[in-house]
Amino acid sequence: MPSYSIGQAARLLGVSSETVRRWADGGRLRMDRDGSGNRVIDGVGLAAFAKERGAGLHAVPEDVPTSVRNAFVGIVTAVRLDDVAAQVEVQSGPHRLVSLVTREAVEELGLDVGVTVTARVKSTSVHVDLP
Repeated sequence: MPSYSIGQAARLLGVSSETVRRWADGGRLRMDRDGSGNRVIDGVGLAAFAKERGAGLHAVPEDVPTSVRNAFVGIVTAVRLDDVAAQVEVQSGPHRLVSLVTREAVEELGLDVGVTVTARVKSTSVHVDLP
């Protein structure tokens, strides 16, 4: 399972590193220490927090960066698999994106809750790329 540094989490959530530290110190976002003693956030916990924040459970600051050229860097918050198809939910700052792709694509890319992806939107299609 991937883990994220404070800076990586801040970029995915569209806030400053200091905001992420305050959330952790205030008990809103769980952090652990890695083998070197650095503070890290596990991907599943970060995905849950991003999803809650996108649903309005955590305030979204006014200065959230916007996407450029329809590319949204975010964190996978849910993956639903069928025999052939899959639904991938991505939280990018305050934006929730849903992509319908093949099960094969999900397996080949290793998409799972907590993984960082870039969602690319063209017309009504959302494509998911690994960074």
